[in-house]
Amino acid sequence: MMRDFSRPTDQRLAMMRNLATDLLWNGKVKTTLEKAKDLKSYAEKILTKAINTYEDTVKVVKTTVDAKGVKAEREVLNDGPKKLQARRAIMAKLYSVKEQKAPKESKTAFKARTKDIKNPLIEKIFNELAPKYAKRKAELGTGGGYTKIVKLGTRLGDNAETALIEFI
Repeated sequence: MMRDFSRPTDQRLAMMRNLATDLLWNGKVKTTLEKAKDLKSYAEKILTKAINTYEDTVKVVKTTVDAKGVKAEREVLNDGPKKLQARRAIMAKLYSVKEQKAPKESKTAFKARTKDIKNPLIEKIFNELAPKYAKRKAELGTGGGYTKIVKLGTRLGDNAETALIEFI
């Protein structure tokens, strides 16, 4: 059960979406202890959904016609129905994040690198995080426990207990 943090539902859910987006994109977030505890549950449910469906793909043969009228066939991997449903559910629980240009990366190299990526955060979840934690799940035989909370002490301004939540 999620705490209410003395906020209306829409603001509380927006806060959780924002914190979960930052956690999944950056790998760690510094926040209050209570928010970190709620965020752990929220983020692990998202990650579990991705882990259970990331292998569901379907090979499709697409035929394309170029400018000269030559037909070419190529195989494409599409999401299966379970993965597609999970992707849409995860997209509803997170904000979209734009891919950042790396330092000293040229504009053409950045465009080439991000040409096929429409939702970088979702791609990161399904292509990097889900396989990593699925392997961990297979080795340890347990589901969940992908994050850890480290207490950092109290904040100077309001004496709130702060914590760092990060992926294991």
